[in-house]
Amino acid sequence: MNELSAFHQNMGALLAADGIPLHYGDLRSEYHAALDGAILLDRSHEGRILLEGESRFDLINRMSTNELLGMSVFEGRPTVFTNANARILFRAICYNLPGGLMMISEPGQGQGLSDLLRRNIFFGDKVEVRDQSLTTAQFAIHGPNADRIMRQVGLELPPPADYCAYEIALDRTVATMARRRSIIGGHWIIICPAASARTVYRQLLDIGQSFALRPAGSLTYNTLRIRAGRPAGLELSSEYIPLEVGLWDEVNFEKGCYTGQEIIARMESRQRLAKVMVSLELAHLVKAPAIVYSDGKECGKLTSSAASPDGEVFALAVIKTASARPGTALEVGDARCSARVKDYAGIQPAFITD
Repeated sequence: MNELSAFHQNMGALLAADGIPLHYGDLRSEYHAALDGAILLDRSHEGRILLEGESRFDLINRMSTNELLGMSVFEGRPTVFTNANARILFRAICYNLPGGLMMISEPGQGQGLSDLLRRNIFFGDKVEVRDQSLTTAQFAIHGPNADRIMRQVGLELPPPADYCAYEIALDRTVATMARRRSIIGGHWIIICPAASARTVYRQLLDIGQSFALRPAGSLTYNTLRIRAGRPAGLELSSEYIPLEVGLWDEVNFEKGCYTGQEIIARMESRQRLAKVMVSLELAHLVKAPAIVYSDGKECGKLTSSAASPDGEVFALAVIKTASARPGTALEVGDARCSARVKDYAGIQPAFITD
């Protein structure tokens, strides 16, 4: 156990096997702090990979779905790495920092993404891949008061942008502050050296005290993530193509060749999707994964589910497009729990939602 995990435990946290807090003993208070104030999470299990060298943008651009060339300093863009069949391998958010291109992976995937990048460096490429997941820590602030807290930290915020980054001094060190797409209110991540992590975490709590900031764990985050219709975990697996799980805005259809492009381009040009991701209303909580049925026939899979402390049930499923219209009645799991499509989830094209 590292110093930061021990600190969380001393604050009452129940830790997962990777040392990340699951909760701090009061899920209801955590959840309502996210809805009404702000929460601070340890997200150090997300991978942090720094690419240096003049070929860094070329490497990522030829491997992934989004356009990464021409990024301004401190600009951020999400992108997806797929295999030859256009199935999802990794999703990452890229920030163009003065010291290099910082890539943030999904939890537990930093090493795998680093290995993939290194395998695809060609002779003549001038790029170094540095996995900083163990030498840095990462926190996240979510909630209606998140932007106010970041102003108190010292940021002069521009008009809202889903992805952007800053560098600012905290605890006598330079920390990276980056904005990400909201799941509830503002969404910011803070990356700092691992040696300063405990002090930076406490400093953030102190700064946020007057804005109702409180510590929260991964269980609260997961509930909020599903509530917001954001893919993760089972949705971001090789079972699915990015367009099927609401990642249309993370694919650039004008850029040059990348692995899996032909299949993705064909789906877009034909305006046809076999499956889409939806938010479901369930009569009661069903643990994911589970089979989803329409008119007694299998039509897809429940991929995420969670119950809020208030008793609300949130769920995501990837199902056949013909069964995905909002209001469609479905059944889920072996017990055939009654369900209804609440809405499409993620970012969908007009030919699906119209």
